[in-house]
Amino acid sequence: MNDYQIVELFWQRDEHAISRCSDKYGAYCYRIAFNILNHTEDSKECVNDTWLKLWDSIPPQKPKNLSSFIAKVTRNIAINRLHNRNAQKRGGGKVELVIEELNECLPAMTDVESEYCQKELVQAINRFLRSLQPRERDIFLRRYFFVESTSSIATQFEMKESNVLLILSRVRKKLHTYLQEGGYFL
Repeated sequence: MNDYQIVELFWQRDEHAISRCSDKYGAYCYRIAFNILNHTEDSKECVNDTWLKLWDSIPPQKPKNLSSFIAKVTRNIAINRLHNRNAQKRGGGKVELVIEELNECLPAMTDVESEYCQKELVQAINRFLRSLQPRERDIFLRRYFFVESTSSIATQFEMKESNVLLILSRVRKKLHTYLQEGGYFL
């Protein structure tokens, strides 16, 4: 069953939509959650929470790219779960490490206009990502969206971990420059 058909099942409020999603995207969601939480039971619960969130979200939303929509939902649920427990004690601080790596190239937003600026920043980052070569973009997203380890990324791309680290460093510098030129830094 293709993604369009699955979304239509949700719109028809057909409970088969959940089983179809689970069959097609269950392992994908589990991997995303586990990369963030590093805990089997919590990851399984996140996947189950994802199906409930999809049921509640579709409709009114009608995602054009179901796999990306599901990834974002799962990621957000896993991050929320991580924040609700002691991250250093059980999660190993992986998410904090990834955020720390990105802090050097993202502006701080603490004023009244922060919500508007955040939306603008998201659009700018999306434009930046579209400008990257596919391999650079995939490596960047695997690290900073899916929170995969650099060793896992190296294995998937059949390269040395040091090469992955170098690519990530270069892309972060490019992002910083791109955002600086766009006026996101003073």
